[in-house]
Amino acid sequence: MNQDSTNIVIGVLALQGDFAEHIKMLEQCGVSAKAVRYAEELDHIDGLIIPGGESTAVAKLTDEGSAPIFSAIKAKIAPSEKVGASSAFSTPVNAMPVYGTCMGSIFLAKEIEGSSQGRLAVMDIKVKRNAFGPQRRSFESDLKIDALGSEAFPAVFIRAPVIVECGPKVQVLSAIDEGIVMARQDTLLVTAFHPEITNDLRVHQYFLGMVQEYRQAQSTAVRDSQVPEPAQV
Repeated sequence: MNQDSTNIVIGVLALQGDFAEHIKMLEQCGVSAKAVRYAEELDHIDGLIIPGGESTAVAKLTDEGSAPIFSAIKAKIAPSEKVGASSAFSTPVNAMPVYGTCMGSIFLAKEIEGSSQGRLAVMDIKVKRNAFGPQRRSFESDLKIDALGSEAFPAVFIRAPVIVECGPKVQVLSAIDEGIVMARQDTLLVTAFHPEITNDLRVHQYFLGMVQEYRQAQSTAVRDSQVPEPAQV
């Protein structure tokens, strides 16, 4: 993280799930974190984490008219207004970075195997819920994640999903025999595991790096838009 990280504010969706653990992890990374419950709060953050929890419970909140925050999140992820272009992203540079853990990855997925439950459907992945069975079969595994360095990451899986299919724009960051467990698509990041209940900050630091890229791309787009066109001769 560079010195600009002190100005970053990350929101954590705090409707359900282990949002407090994410907030603590972000504060350990040296950035400001705030619980987000209302749509208007999205205008005051640089990135959003959708935490683990019960996906079917959160899906009920997405019914039309019951929770306007979800349509606001989707608008932030996939804005219709173009604000310049960036080589770093194939999406508009004002597409807010969002990181989904476990339930959050299900919520971001375009497709859920065998389910039509409510979701944001913004990331080109297909997930399988509860891929490892009930909670008593939770486990920890040392994952190889090249994007985080050579040291294995102590990933904790709790009633975890896996990604079983992904589109061409999705970058696979880690996989095990059962399927893909960490992936990125432009400003979207998902993990099937729970880094927030470990002592390892690297996944959160990786997401913060994405947020910094996003902020830099925004600044470049704004600066370019302010450059006057050459005078006609």
